[in-house]
Amino acid sequence: MLHLRRLTIALTAAAAALTMAPAANAVSAPDTATAPSTSAVVTLRYDDSQARGWETAIAAGVASWNTNVDNVKLAKAQPGTRAEIQIVATSGWPQATIGPVRPGGRGRVELGSQAVTQGYDKTRIAAHEIGHNLGLPDTKPGPCSQLMSGSTAGTSCRNAVPNSAEQARVEAYYASGAAVRTPADRRLAVDAP
Repeated sequence: MLHLRRLTIALTAAAAALTMAPAANAVSAPDTATAPSTSAVVTLRYDDSQARGWETAIAAGVASWNTNVDNVKLAKAQPGTRAEIQIVATSGWPQATIGPVRPGGRGRVELGSQAVTQGYDKTRIAAHEIGHNLGLPDTKPGPCSQLMSGSTAGTSCRNAVPNSAEQARVEAYYASGAAVRTPADRRLAVDAP
């Protein structure tokens, strides 16, 4: 019984010490006021109904962005609903409008078969062009480790994952829960070598 009483006193003293400890040294539950909330996540819907033959590459490109950024998520639009990003297959070179696209805004991705014919990877193309809609310009010339280096990385490059700098830039664009650039700032990026 004495042992139990000493344990209770020790636990009470430890709890009191933690309560009085400076905030930097205290261990506590996450602060909900500063923890990211799910309402801060921007969801952008995409429509790939006109991108036949690219479905697998688009799904992988979307998954790459959804896995690597936290405050913007891409979701496939239900048939008949409005989408912020229109993805279409074309016979030319891949190109896209440079965003960042905002909820209710418009972005366009053209997945050109000319690049595939020349040996470029479809998943890298899809992820790269979606990156433009998320606000990233080309970084040409650049290494394969930079998703936005596009065609300058060469046909052997299969990297479809944004590097940490690219991830951070997209996170910054959507940090306040919405992109800050206006639709008038958008321009077309053609990704021909």
